[in-house]
Amino acid sequence: MEFSLTTLGTASAVPTNQRFSSAHVLNVRGRLFLVDCAEGAQILLARNGISHAKIENILISHLHGDHLFGVMPLLSTMALKGRTAPLYIYAPEAFCHTLKFFKDYHGDGVKFDIIFTPLKATEPQLIFSSRHSKVYAFPLNHKVETYGFLFKEDEPELNVRKEFIEKDGLTLKEIASLKAGADVVREDGSVLSVEKYTYKPFTPRSAAYCSDTAPFPQLAEWVRGVDVLYHEATFGNDMRDLSSQFFHSTAADAATVAAEAGAGKLVIGHFSSRYPDVNVLLDEARQIFPETYLAEEGMIFDVPVKKL
Repeated sequence: MEFSLTTLGTASAVPTNQRFSSAHVLNVRGRLFLVDCAEGAQILLARNGISHAKIENILISHLHGDHLFGVMPLLSTMALKGRTAPLYIYAPEAFCHTLKFFKDYHGDGVKFDIIFTPLKATEPQLIFSSRHSKVYAFPLNHKVETYGFLFKEDEPELNVRKEFIEKDGLTLKEIASLKAGADVVREDGSVLSVEKYTYKPFTPRSAAYCSDTAPFPQLAEWVRGVDVLYHEATFGNDMRDLSSQFFHSTAADAATVAAEAGAGKLVIGHFSSRYPDVNVLLDEARQIFPETYLAEEGMIFDVPVKKL
């Protein structure tokens, strides 16, 4: 039951020789979400052994080019490779113009459906649901309409303790009721309680993606308790004025959010090209939140199953 974040493009607006702009993959039990899709995203996917054919959903945080310019070439490659499975794209509403341009001028060979869902939220809002997980979008504090994303596993179905099945002669109907969270009252008046007869097999896992954004009060609450928090850290304390001017965060800002949210692990990225050595940003973040890590191309931040 894999649950992991793979960081790919980790630069901000200007890519460098070492870093592409934003693109990441969230794997939730084998379902792949491409989160942001900057120039070179398909190269990063190929370089890191991630098949674009397995991507079912693309989530675009906002319409700045360093989060968007890789979409059209990726769609073209999917078409050239003969994709037929539908592709779902979630982005701010104005993305419809980009999609229309692509379809009008480059859509002849596209044999798959592109289903676009415009994002609009003032607080966390459910945008995707499957058998095992949900994805929420929430607004960020940037110069243009921008969204973060929260990925959450659903609560697992309860397991019935095996030692009681034969000992107390549990019927299939009783087992089903207990697994659904309902106490069973037998004809003789005895009660088979959920608390005694069942257990939760694991704690659901979660991850959040926050780029680009200036700090704002609600964010820590919206991502409270996540196992992995990806948060932009475009600047360091030496450029705090520039960070505020462009509605970005410093490494210290990102660490403060992680600390206030009680996150398990912080991954910082979206680094300004002004920092040839981003370890200075890591050091600043770790002073506030020690469990901070640098996003690097191809790094996998796995969240193992947490059995109770």
